[in-house]
Amino acid sequence: MKGLTTTVRSAPPDRIHFKLEGRSVALDRRVHAARGDLADLSLAGTLFSAHYARAVELTCVASGVPVLAQPSTSAQAISELLRGEHFHALDVTTDWAWGFCGHDGYVGYVRREALDVLETATHRIVAAAAPLFSQPDIKSPIIDYWPRGALFGATEQEDFLAAGDGFVHVRHAAAVDALEQDWVEVALRYLGQPYVWGGRGHRGVDCSGLVQVALGQCGIAVPRDTDLQCEGIGSPVPAVEPLRRGDLVFFPGHVGFMADSETLLHANAHWMAVVTEPLADVVARLAASHPEPIIARRRIGA
Repeated sequence: MKGLTTTVRSAPPDRIHFKLEGRSVALDRRVHAARGDLADLSLAGTLFSAHYARAVELTCVASGVPVLAQPSTSAQAISELLRGEHFHALDVTTDWAWGFCGHDGYVGYVRREALDVLETATHRIVAAAAPLFSQPDIKSPIIDYWPRGALFGATEQEDFLAAGDGFVHVRHAAAVDALEQDWVEVALRYLGQPYVWGGRGHRGVDCSGLVQVALGQCGIAVPRDTDLQCEGIGSPVPAVEPLRRGDLVFFPGHVGFMADSETLLHANAHWMAVVTEPLADVVARLAASHPEPIIARRRIGA
């Protein structure tokens, strides 16, 4: 994986160069890949940087890997890549790749060993955790477990899907274009999974991660963080209108789905798990620290 970074530096007139007109603009660095020494080539002409790089698209080959704020195993996890999701690398060192996630543009650092050449997915894991068998035989040794939502390319071999790494049982996967229709039903399948900051379903999930993966499996791409989701998902539900199944309720730094008109389905740090509970209980719990616990209500579709 050496030489993945293509950097555009100051060059003679016959080489690529850019002209920045006006002031350099302030961009949200969560979703615009720019740091002190390097920026995504797509930002040239918008943001001044000493160097620009052309992204190289790679595939996550680990069952799940954290996206970190800094190139250190002790750094905070800000998101997570699942097996088969793409990462656009702008800078690669011996241990780390810096760039952005293909599904939402979220910027961070990923361990280099978790990334490999680009793979086209044909299937998606639909089981809570699918065993990856070493042979097309349920009694064969298990190599790994791939989480719900993981993507992979495979060919069918009777009851198994032959992936590059091993074999997945056909009962545990579906065609990548066989989208779910009910995002609440998808989110309910995560009930009991531990709350993990930055998680998107590999051994844990956080509130906005649950929203993102549930909607994503229904073919609805949404941002990673709650504030961006609040601005970018659906349309406002007036306060006088009753909530209904599938609506999103936003709190300060938190979000959940309505499982019905009175019940919230959410990954939360209070219970440290994905749970359902009365919305009224959540509001009461937050009222001590937030005068207005509910800051927005959003609805997808009519």
